[in-house]
Amino acid sequence: MSEARRELLYSLLGDLPPKDRPVSGELIGREEREHYILEKLMLDLNGIEPVPAYFVLPKKQAGASSAEKTGSSKPPVVLFNHSHGGRYELGKDELLQGNTYLVDPPYAQALAQEGYAVLAIDAWNFGERRGRTESELFKEMLWKGRVLWGMMVYDSIKAIDYLKTRDDVDHERLGTLGMSMGSTMSWWVAALDPRIKVCVDICGLTDYDALIAARGLDGHGIYYYVPSLLKHFTAAEINALIAPRPHLGLAGNFDKLTPAAGLDRIDAHLREVYQSLGRPEAWLMRRFNVGHIETAAMRKAALDFLRAWL
Repeated sequence: MSEARRELLYSLLGDLPPKDRPVSGELIGREEREHYILEKLMLDLNGIEPVPAYFVLPKKQAGASSAEKTGSSKPPVVLFNHSHGGRYELGKDELLQGNTYLVDPPYAQALAQEGYAVLAIDAWNFGERRGRTESELFKEMLWKGRVLWGMMVYDSIKAIDYLKTRDDVDHERLGTLGMSMGSTMSWWVAALDPRIKVCVDICGLTDYDALIAARGLDGHGIYYYVPSLLKHFTAAEINALIAPRPHLGLAGNFDKLTPAAGLDRIDAHLREVYQSLGRPEAWLMRRFNVGHIETAAMRKAALDFLRAWL
Protein backbone atom coordinates (compact mmCIF):
# COMPACT_ATOMS: atom_id res chain seq x y z
CA MET A 1 0.00 0.00 0.00
CA SER A 2 2.77 2.47 0.91
CA GLU A 3 4.59 1.74 -2.33
CA ALA A 4 1.47 2.42 -4.40
CA ARG A 5 0.99 5.70 -2.55
CA ARG A 6 4.64 6.60 -3.17
CA GLU A 7 4.18 5.98 -6.87
CA LEU A 8 1.07 8.16 -6.90
CA LEU A 9 2.88 10.98 -5.09
CA TYR A 10 5.82 10.75 -7.48
CA SER A 11 3.47 10.82 -10.48
CA LEU A 12 2.17 14.24 -9.40
CA LEU A 13 5.64 15.78 -9.82
CA GLY A 14 5.35 16.34 -13.57
CA ASP A 15 7.44 15.03 -16.46
CA LEU A 16 10.68 13.96 -14.82
CA PRO A 17 13.84 12.43 -16.28
CA PRO A 18 14.02 8.63 -16.00
CA LYS A 19 14.23 7.20 -12.50
CA ASP A 20 17.02 4.87 -13.55
CA ARG A 21 19.14 7.54 -15.23
CA PRO A 22 22.84 6.98 -14.35
CA VAL A 23 24.55 9.67 -12.28
CA SER A 24 28.16 10.78 -12.11
CA GLY A 25 30.31 13.39 -10.41
CA GLU A 26 33.42 15.39 -11.22
CA LEU A 27 35.76 16.64 -8.51
CA ILE A 28 36.32 20.37 -9.02
CA GLY A 29 38.40 21.07 -5.92
CA ARG A 30 39.34 19.69 -2.53
CA GLU A 31 40.47 21.58 0.56
CA GLU A 32 41.21 20.77 4.16
CA ARG A 33 39.39 22.71 6.86
CA GLU A 34 39.60 22.48 10.63
CA HIS A 35 36.92 19.86 11.13
CA TYR A 36 36.44 18.31 7.71
CA ILE A 37 37.66 17.78 4.17
CA LEU A 38 35.59 19.76 1.67
CA GLU A 39 35.08 18.50 -1.86
CA LYS A 40 33.59 20.81 -4.50
CA LEU A 41 31.76 18.70 -7.05
CA MET A 42 29.86 19.02 -10.30
CA LEU A 43 27.23 16.32 -10.49
CA ASP A 44 25.34 15.00 -13.50
CA LEU A 45 21.96 14.14 -11.99
CA ASN A 46 19.23 15.11 -14.45
CA GLY A 47 20.77 15.37 -17.94
CA ILE A 48 19.45 18.92 -18.34
CA GLU A 49 21.90 21.04 -16.40
CA PRO A 50 24.86 20.21 -14.13
CA VAL A 51 24.37 20.36 -10.38
CA PRO A 52 27.09 21.96 -8.21
CA ALA A 53 27.54 20.26 -4.85
CA TYR A 54 29.61 20.16 -1.68
CA PHE A 55 30.67 16.94 -0.02
CA VAL A 56 32.01 17.11 3.52
CA LEU A 57 34.08 14.23 4.88
CA PRO A 58 34.63 14.46 8.64
CA LYS A 59 38.10 14.31 10.12
CA LYS A 60 36.52 12.70 13.16
CA GLN A 61 36.10 9.01 12.37
CA ALA A 62 32.99 7.03 13.21
CA GLY A 63 33.38 5.85 16.81
CA ALA A 64 33.19 2.35 18.21
CA SER A 65 29.48 2.59 19.07
CA SER A 66 28.82 3.84 15.56
CA ALA A 67 30.71 0.97 13.99
CA GLU A 68 28.84 -1.54 16.13
CA LYS A 69 25.54 -0.50 14.52
CA THR A 70 26.48 -1.84 11.09
CA GLY A 71 29.92 -3.37 11.40
CA SER A 72 31.30 -0.50 9.31
CA SER A 73 33.80 2.15 10.35
CA LYS A 74 32.76 4.35 7.42
CA PRO A 75 30.87 7.48 8.47
CA PRO A 76 27.10 7.74 8.16
CA VAL A 77 26.03 10.43 5.72
CA VAL A 78 23.46 13.24 5.82
CA LEU A 79 21.82 14.81 2.78
CA PHE A 80 21.62 18.49 3.80
CA ASN A 81 18.85 20.46 2.05
CA HIS A 82 19.35 24.21 1.98
CA SER A 83 16.59 26.72 2.68
CA HIS A 84 15.07 29.43 0.48
CA GLY A 85 14.66 32.71 2.39
CA GLY A 86 14.87 34.64 -0.88
CA ARG A 87 18.65 34.18 -0.80
CA TYR A 88 19.14 32.70 -4.24
CA GLU A 89 22.84 33.47 -4.09
CA LEU A 90 23.40 31.23 -1.07
CA GLY A 91 22.14 27.76 -1.97
CA LYS A 92 24.45 24.98 -0.83
CA ASP A 93 26.77 27.53 0.82
CA GLU A 94 24.28 27.53 3.67
CA LEU A 95 25.92 24.26 4.70
CA LEU A 96 29.28 26.02 5.15
CA GLN A 97 28.21 29.53 6.13
CA GLY A 98 24.95 29.07 7.98
CA ASN A 99 22.08 31.54 7.69
CA THR A 100 20.46 34.34 9.67
CA TYR A 101 17.82 31.98 11.09
CA LEU A 102 20.20 29.11 11.84
CA VAL A 103 22.36 28.93 14.96
CA ASP A 104 26.13 28.58 14.91
CA PRO A 105 28.18 26.68 14.02
CA PRO A 106 27.06 25.98 10.43
CA TYR A 107 25.87 22.46 9.84
CA ALA A 108 29.04 21.41 7.98
CA GLN A 109 31.03 21.85 11.18
CA ALA A 110 28.29 20.65 13.53
CA LEU A 111 27.71 17.42 11.61
CA ALA A 112 31.39 16.76 10.90
CA GLN A 113 32.17 17.09 14.60
CA GLU A 114 29.59 14.36 15.20
CA GLY A 115 31.33 12.13 12.66
CA TYR A 116 28.88 12.52 9.77
CA ALA A 117 29.71 12.98 6.11
CA VAL A 118 27.41 15.50 4.39
CA LEU A 119 26.25 16.16 0.83
CA ALA A 120 24.56 19.41 -0.21
CA ILE A 121 23.49 20.39 -3.73
CA ASP A 122 22.34 23.68 -5.22
CA ALA A 123 18.60 23.39 -5.88
CA TRP A 124 17.26 24.69 -9.17
CA ASN A 125 17.75 28.48 -9.38
CA PHE A 126 19.98 28.71 -6.28
CA GLY A 127 23.70 29.18 -5.76
CA GLU A 128 25.66 28.42 -8.91
CA ARG A 129 22.40 27.58 -10.72
CA ARG A 130 20.84 31.03 -10.29
CA GLY A 131 20.20 33.57 -13.04
CA ARG A 132 16.46 33.25 -13.68
CA THR A 133 13.64 34.41 -11.46
CA GLU A 134 11.70 31.73 -9.63
CA SER A 135 8.48 32.63 -11.44
CA GLU A 136 10.26 32.57 -14.83
CA LEU A 137 11.57 29.07 -14.21
CA PHE A 138 8.21 27.87 -12.86
CA LYS A 139 6.39 29.18 -15.95
CA GLU A 140 8.90 27.66 -18.39
CA MET A 141 8.63 24.29 -16.72
CA LEU A 142 4.84 24.50 -16.62
CA TRP A 143 4.75 24.95 -20.40
CA LYS A 144 6.94 21.87 -20.78
CA GLY A 145 4.85 19.69 -18.49
CA ARG A 146 7.30 19.92 -15.62
CA VAL A 147 6.80 20.97 -12.00
CA LEU A 148 9.57 23.02 -10.40
CA TRP A 149 9.21 21.25 -7.06
CA GLY A 150 9.23 17.94 -8.87
CA MET A 151 12.53 18.74 -10.58
CA MET A 152 13.98 19.83 -7.23
CA VAL A 153 12.88 16.60 -5.56
CA TYR A 154 14.21 14.55 -8.47
CA ASP A 155 17.67 16.07 -8.09
CA SER A 156 17.66 15.31 -4.37
CA ILE A 157 16.71 11.68 -4.96
CA LYS A 158 19.41 11.36 -7.62
CA ALA A 159 21.87 12.90 -5.15
CA ILE A 160 21.24 9.78 -3.07
CA ASP A 161 22.12 7.72 -6.15
CA TYR A 162 25.40 9.64 -6.28
CA LEU A 163 26.11 8.89 -2.63
CA LYS A 164 25.62 5.22 -3.39
CA THR A 165 28.55 5.42 -5.85
CA ARG A 166 30.95 6.53 -3.12
CA ASP A 167 32.94 3.96 -1.19
CA ASP A 168 33.87 6.27 1.69
CA VAL A 169 30.46 6.43 3.42
CA ASP A 170 28.13 3.93 5.06
CA HIS A 171 25.31 3.53 2.53
CA GLU A 172 23.06 1.88 5.10
CA ARG A 173 23.09 4.91 7.41
CA LEU A 174 21.72 7.77 5.37
CA GLY A 175 19.81 10.66 6.94
CA THR A 176 18.38 13.91 5.66
CA LEU A 177 17.99 17.29 7.32
CA GLY A 178 17.03 20.85 6.43
CA MET A 179 15.43 24.12 7.49
CA SER A 180 12.38 25.76 5.86
CA MET A 181 12.43 24.79 2.16
CA GLY A 182 15.12 22.32 3.18
CA SER A 183 12.75 20.93 5.81
CA THR A 184 10.07 20.37 3.21
CA MET A 185 12.63 18.70 0.96
CA SER A 186 13.70 16.46 3.83
CA TRP A 187 10.26 15.00 4.43
CA TRP A 188 9.35 14.74 0.75
CA VAL A 189 12.55 12.88 -0.08
CA ALA A 190 12.23 10.63 2.97
CA ALA A 191 8.62 9.88 2.02
CA LEU A 192 9.54 8.99 -1.56
CA ASP A 193 12.83 7.19 -0.97
CA PRO A 194 13.08 4.43 1.65
CA ARG A 195 16.88 4.59 1.42
CA ILE A 196 16.61 7.55 3.82
CA LYS A 197 16.80 5.98 7.26
CA VAL A 198 16.31 9.10 9.43
CA CYS A 199 14.57 12.42 8.72
CA VAL A 200 14.95 15.68 10.64
CA ASP A 201 12.89 18.65 9.50
CA ILE A 202 13.17 22.15 10.96
CA CYS A 203 10.41 24.77 10.53
CA GLY A 204 8.78 23.35 7.44
CA LEU A 205 6.11 20.83 8.46
CA THR A 206 3.11 22.61 6.98
CA ASP A 207 -0.44 21.30 6.90
CA TYR A 208 -1.82 22.56 3.59
CA ASP A 209 -5.43 23.02 4.68
CA ALA A 210 -4.31 24.95 7.76
CA LEU A 211 -2.13 27.15 5.54
CA ILE A 212 -5.12 27.92 3.32
CA ALA A 213 -7.30 28.68 6.34
CA ALA A 214 -4.65 31.04 7.72
CA ARG A 215 -4.33 32.75 4.31
CA GLY A 216 -0.63 31.94 4.32
CA LEU A 217 -0.16 30.68 0.78
CA ASP A 218 1.96 33.64 -0.29
CA GLY A 219 4.41 32.92 2.50
CA HIS A 220 5.75 30.05 0.42
CA GLY A 221 7.41 30.61 -2.96
CA ILE A 222 5.74 29.45 -6.16
CA TYR A 223 8.25 26.58 -6.36
CA TYR A 224 6.27 24.92 -3.53
CA TYR A 225 3.02 24.25 -5.36
CA VAL A 226 2.30 20.88 -7.00
CA PRO A 227 -0.76 20.64 -9.29
CA SER A 228 -3.60 18.43 -7.97
CA LEU A 229 -1.68 17.51 -4.81
CA LEU A 230 -4.58 18.18 -2.45
CA LYS A 231 -6.85 15.88 -4.46
CA HIS A 232 -4.76 12.96 -3.25
CA PHE A 233 -2.66 13.85 -0.18
CA THR A 234 -2.59 15.84 3.00
CA ALA A 235 0.80 16.80 4.39
CA ALA A 236 0.27 14.24 7.17
CA GLU A 237 -0.37 11.51 4.61
CA ILE A 238 2.87 12.33 2.80
CA ASN A 239 4.76 12.20 6.08
CA ALA A 240 3.11 8.89 6.96
CA LEU A 241 5.06 7.35 4.07
CA ILE A 242 8.21 7.84 6.16
CA ALA A 243 6.88 5.56 8.92
CA PRO A 244 8.15 3.49 10.64
CA ARG A 245 11.54 5.12 10.00
CA PRO A 246 12.67 7.65 12.65
CA HIS A 247 11.43 11.17 12.04
CA LEU A 248 11.88 14.33 14.10
CA GLY A 249 9.84 17.45 13.39
CA LEU A 250 11.03 20.72 14.97
CA ALA A 251 8.61 23.64 14.81
CA GLY A 252 7.93 27.14 16.08
CA ASN A 253 4.52 27.82 17.59
CA PHE A 254 4.66 31.37 16.20
CA ASP A 255 5.80 30.36 12.71
CA LYS A 256 3.24 31.61 10.17
CA LEU A 257 4.60 29.21 7.54
CA THR A 258 3.55 26.24 9.69
CA PRO A 259 0.24 27.18 11.36
CA ALA A 260 -0.14 25.71 14.85
CA ALA A 261 -3.48 24.06 14.09
CA GLY A 262 -1.82 22.20 11.26
CA LEU A 263 1.05 21.06 13.46
CA ASP A 264 -1.54 19.64 15.88
CA ARG A 265 -3.19 17.74 13.03
CA ILE A 266 0.05 16.31 11.62
CA ASP A 267 1.32 15.29 15.04
CA ALA A 268 -1.93 13.50 15.93
CA HIS A 269 -1.98 11.62 12.63
CA LEU A 270 1.65 10.53 12.82
CA ARG A 271 1.34 9.47 16.45
CA GLU A 272 -1.47 7.18 15.39
CA VAL A 273 0.45 5.82 12.37
CA TYR A 274 3.65 5.11 14.29
CA GLN A 275 1.68 3.55 17.16
CA SER A 276 -0.11 1.23 14.73
CA LEU A 277 3.26 0.10 13.34
CA GLY A 278 4.66 -0.62 16.80
CA ARG A 279 7.21 2.22 16.63
CA PRO A 280 5.70 5.09 18.66
CA GLU A 281 9.17 6.20 19.81
CA ALA A 282 10.35 6.77 16.22
CA TRP A 283 8.13 9.84 15.65
CA LEU A 284 8.75 12.97 17.67
CA MET A 285 7.52 16.52 17.26
CA ARG A 286 9.19 19.19 19.38
CA ARG A 287 7.61 22.65 19.44
CA PHE A 288 9.13 25.88 20.68
CA ASN A 289 7.71 29.35 21.34
CA VAL A 290 9.53 30.99 18.44
CA GLY A 291 8.88 31.96 14.85
CA HIS A 292 10.65 30.76 11.71
CA ILE A 293 14.08 30.22 13.26
CA GLU A 294 16.27 27.44 14.58
CA THR A 295 17.20 27.82 18.25
CA ALA A 296 20.05 26.30 20.24
CA ALA A 297 17.55 23.88 21.80
CA MET A 298 16.36 22.84 18.32
CA ARG A 299 19.94 22.26 17.19
CA LYS A 300 20.61 20.08 20.23
CA ALA A 301 17.42 18.11 19.59
CA ALA A 302 18.39 17.54 15.96
CA LEU A 303 21.88 16.30 16.79
CA ASP A 304 20.61 14.16 19.67
CA PHE A 305 18.06 12.53 17.37
CA LEU A 306 20.66 11.78 14.70
CA ARG A 307 22.99 10.40 17.36
CA ALA A 308 20.28 8.10 18.68
CA TRP A 309 18.96 6.82 15.37
CA LEU A 310 21.69 7.18 12.72
